[in-house]
Amino acid sequence: MNWEQLLSLKRFGDSHKRIRKEQDETRLGFEVDYDRIIFSSEFRSLQDKTQVIPLSNTDFVHTRLTHSLEVSVVGRSLGRRVGQEVLAKYPHLQSIHGYQANDFGAIVAAAALSHDIGNPPFGHSGEKAIGEFFRNGSGKKFKAHLTEKEYQDLCAFEGNANGFKILTESRVGRLGGLRLSYATLGAFMKYPKESLPKKPSSHIADKKYGFFQSEKEAFVDVANELGLIDRTGNQDISYSRHPLAYLVEAADDICYTIIDFEDGINLGLINEEYALEYLIKLVRNTINTNNYHALSNTEDRISYLRALAISTLINEAVDLFMTHEDAILKGQFDKALLDVSKYQAQIKDIIKLSVEKVYQSEEVINKEIAGYKIIDGILEVFTDTIVNHHEGTLSSYHKLILKIFPKTLDLNQENLYHSLLGICNYVAKFSDSKAISTHKKLQGTHF
Repeated sequence: MNWEQLLSLKRFGDSHKRIRKEQDETRLGFEVDYDRIIFSSEFRSLQDKTQVIPLSNTDFVHTRLTHSLEVSVVGRSLGRRVGQEVLAKYPHLQSIHGYQANDFGAIVAAAALSHDIGNPPFGHSGEKAIGEFFRNGSGKKFKAHLTEKEYQDLCAFEGNANGFKILTESRVGRLGGLRLSYATLGAFMKYPKESLPKKPSSHIADKKYGFFQSEKEAFVDVANELGLIDRTGNQDISYSRHPLAYLVEAADDICYTIIDFEDGINLGLINEEYALEYLIKLVRNTINTNNYHALSNTEDRISYLRALAISTLINEAVDLFMTHEDAILKGQFDKALLDVSKYQAQIKDIIKLSVEKVYQSEEVINKEIAGYKIIDGILEVFTDTIVNHHEGTLSSYHKLILKIFPKTLDLNQENLYHSLLGICNYVAKFSDSKAISTHKKLQGTHF
């Protein structure tokens, strides 16, 4: 792979290339990507979607929206730092093509901002609930009517693939979805493969999948424009990662490792003494003990250590990226950056404690239990409505259900897979509160 192609400013839906030296410096194309994402309705819904702790009444806890903004900020720093290093290594990118270090930051920031845009309500349990409906629930009856890969898309419903759908899906008046640059779409694609085969290798890019069958052509178009390495080898579609996807992943890993831990401390789920011990191990080389001991309360002490920890891991991720940049460009680097970090032991200790005290807390488990039932109930009604609509056997009740579907949901597709996926995409866009109120409405308990 080469950076000239990887930094493509061409927008999804364009028929022509865009030249970096011809860009308006006051509002670059990569910065337009960020704006389009942040003003989208799908991004706004993240303000009421669970990160870890559900629907908390405290000021501490992060939603998907605040998490995404923080990941974007960390991603911007990572991108700019790497940009400086890459331009020093390949000066022609700047002298001939006009690329700047901030371009890298803008690409990673935009991709990081959108990294959770396809996630359903109720956190990762929402993904699992959709998959469970089709794998073992009422949706199992659709298996005989779908191809193996179409059915797998539904059984292992993936927020990353749904995010790519949201960013690229055309509809009337919105050709090319949000019409982001190919570079940003490439950085967004952490898992550049289809849903089957599952985990064909131990490569980090094969951990999950990144597009539904409905977006297969769009995905291949982006991969080819960027010059991603074809890892297919047969009829199954798989590509190497865009190098900047490693930075998007690192930004997310840094934030959920440190900030979910911070949430657990501020909520009293993790003892402050444990927290201080774990975080100080990570920042012992940068901590100013005088400043630290001057802080008089838990929140300020944790905030100080959190800032140092994030800075430490940003520096580490940049060093690791540049150390392995040649292998990354060849598609040969097969791990997440922080998986090879010298701080790996400290990171694992923090995540282990977060899993025990936060992710498996009673409040989180109760949220997941409720999420399963709510999403299952909604999909039961909505998929029955779609099937009966296709077969011309709508009951009076299902006719009423049709009226609450948005006009953007295409109900007249002949392909059952596209209709079912459209319903899943629609439900996945719900905020937590919208999912709860919709479920109550369908049960007749909400007026």
